[in-house]
Amino acid sequence: MLLESLEAQNFRNLNGKIVCGKGLNIIFGENGQGKTNWLEAIYLLATTKSFKTAKLTETICFGEELAIVRGTVKQSAEIHHNLQVFLQGNTKTLSVNNKKETINRYLGELHAVIFNSDELEIVRGTPEARRKFLDGGIVSIYPPFVQTLADYNRVIRQKNSLLQSAQDKGFSLERVAELLEPWNEQLIYLAARIHKARIRYVERLNEVLERKLFGKEEIQIRYASSLEGKGDLSDYAALLEERLKLRVQAELVSGHALLGTHRDDLEILFDGHDIRKYGSSGQQRSALLILQLATVSVYFEQNREYPLFLLDDIDAELDYKRIGQLLEFLSDKTQTFVTTSKESFLERFGANAEIFTIENGAIKTGQ
Repeated sequence: MLLESLEAQNFRNLNGKIVCGKGLNIIFGENGQGKTNWLEAIYLLATTKSFKTAKLTETICFGEELAIVRGTVKQSAEIHHNLQVFLQGNTKTLSVNNKKETINRYLGELHAVIFNSDELEIVRGTPEARRKFLDGGIVSIYPPFVQTLADYNRVIRQKNSLLQSAQDKGFSLERVAELLEPWNEQLIYLAARIHKARIRYVERLNEVLERKLFGKEEIQIRYASSLEGKGDLSDYAALLEERLKLRVQAELVSGHALLGTHRDDLEILFDGHDIRKYGSSGQQRSALLILQLATVSVYFEQNREYPLFLLDDIDAELDYKRIGQLLEFLSDKTQTFVTTSKESFLERFGANAEIFTIENGAIKTGQ
């Protein structure tokens, strides 16, 4: 796949269009001019999400009612698709070739992986960040999984609401168990699917990590179910059903669902040590980069094409030696977009790149 062009209207401070290079694209400019906004627009077009905020209303230019991001994607020599994400209020409308599409169908059109400081939450932050990392990778190779996640989150919200209501009204334990049963049935079915998908995705990532495609560091990951030590995880659905029956009172007291895949985590080991606890800042960056390159390889193995690779403020996160190794690795594989504010970066890596200079959100070719 190849992003041939990108156009933004009232998205953050952006208005305009760029024609993208096939290989390395460098977005250059002073801080605060909107370099990252262009990466965010690309990411939105590819994933329908922002890597900066969960509220897409925040991406609409202040004082405007709507924002539009459009792009032309080359799928093959003969096939070009026009993608569009239309934002208005809390509404997000997706279209391919001017035809509205569901998120399941849209997500197969384009994919992008982002490396920036916020993504470091994957290796040193909360379990939620690591679950999102896994789920995003699964969705990239199997878009219908996004519906499974949405259904699961809906069930958890409904169950939490029921538990809180039952707590307020003083329902008996027997009554609560009766009310929870239909929700727990759905939870078991959906959680089992999520658990299986995550386990398989971790296996595929580890298969890539074992090859040490980039760097000498040894990275291993392990899916850590919250039900570990509670029974036979090979029959996850039966184990979860058993535990849910035992934990009705605990869930009633807490007012929240205590069991399910929303409580799981991903262990990341760097040369045999827990990267979150024992890794230096540099090791954490390296681990994140290696993990993301592994997701790129898994995506390629599934789709026989590479996703876009986005690097924000690259020279603040990696030294020039590491950047050189990375760009060499990505060369002839991915269409890459990086942002920088340093002239020295252009001098060192800009010879074979498409360079865009940005001022006040407007971008123009030429260096």
